[in-house]
Amino acid sequence: MQVSVSRYGWTSIPRAVPPKDSLEDSVEQVIEQAGSLNQERMLAKACQAHDPMAMKNLVERFEADVYRVCCRLLSDPHEAEDLAQESFIRVFRSLHTWDQERPLKPWILSIAINRCRTALAKRARRPHLSPILDTNPCREKPAERTSDLQQEINAAVDSLRVEYKEVFILFHQEELPYETIGSIMQKPVGTIKTWLHRARQSVVQILQERGVVHTGREGLQ
Repeated sequence: MQVSVSRYGWTSIPRAVPPKDSLEDSVEQVIEQAGSLNQERMLAKACQAHDPMAMKNLVERFEADVYRVCCRLLSDPHEAEDLAQESFIRVFRSLHTWDQERPLKPWILSIAINRCRTALAKRARRPHLSPILDTNPCREKPAERTSDLQQEINAAVDSLRVEYKEVFILFHQEELPYETIGSIMQKPVGTIKTWLHRARQSVVQILQERGVVHTGREGLQ
């Protein structure tokens, strides 16, 4: 940005103009988001009218996201399937409460996470089998075993406080932005950032205690 001085001694700073390509991309993105939101509104309206094809479409559009989050939070593929189904039942019952000015996915994921929280609370109140008997961890199929490091990271994340684990999964695995996570968890962005920072620190500390990694003072960035 250049600074010019007029003959009267006044300094004027020209306003920055975004590159044309950048401006066009932004406009296209806004139009695309608006079109997607309109489609979701029409889909929700059809679901509320009990249109079977619309209901099937909604499930197919979001079932992979819902199941993945449930599976990761519960670490049990069978329970995750049940909770995913329960989540969609709750979605159809509650569609009239969805804020149509916001995307549908965060709202659906928030329902799924709440169902998982309830399931985890019930699980904590009943006796559980030894982890040795868990021969089919949710995140791994026999032919798709992850690396030892990834398994250690998954175990570390599983041991986090519930809210830290949720934030960590939504940010690092679902790759959602802070604002969307805040909407899902109904917390300010500042709180989400704080929880994510603490979750990262806790994961690093757990991995260090297990002798898996060695890091400097800065920890995990």
